Amino acid sequence: MTHKDLDIWKLSMEMVLDIYEITKSFPDEEKFGLVSQMRRCSVSIPSNIAEGAARGSTKEFLRFIQIAKGSLAELETQMEIAFRLGFTSYNEKINADLLIMSKMLYKLSESLKNKIKK
Repeated sequence: MTHKDLDIWKLSMEMVLDIYEITKSFPDEEKFGLVSQMRRCSVSIPSNIAEGAARGSTKEFLRFIQIAKGSLAELETQMEIAFRLGFTSYNEKINADLLIMSKMLYKLSESLKNKIKK
């Protein structure tokens, strides 16, 4: 099994596409600000899942899942900032997917912690 088999990786890859699409309409002056930040942290989520899974160590995988969780929290915050600044409207799909991803990463990290304990 590889990272490409993980549902969280698949969903996070879809999120990257969604974020790129949403940020296309942001003001030009945000190109190197919020747009860049949102795109980088969205890409960071599946990238860290992939890197952690490829490390071959449960402890390493857990560490990279924790990093992905941090990037997800960052993205949630940036979506809220974009909404409050009026750069985007409230997006139910994105917000629902962010919540699902948060739960999936939590469950995966708990599973990895339990595996380490054994």
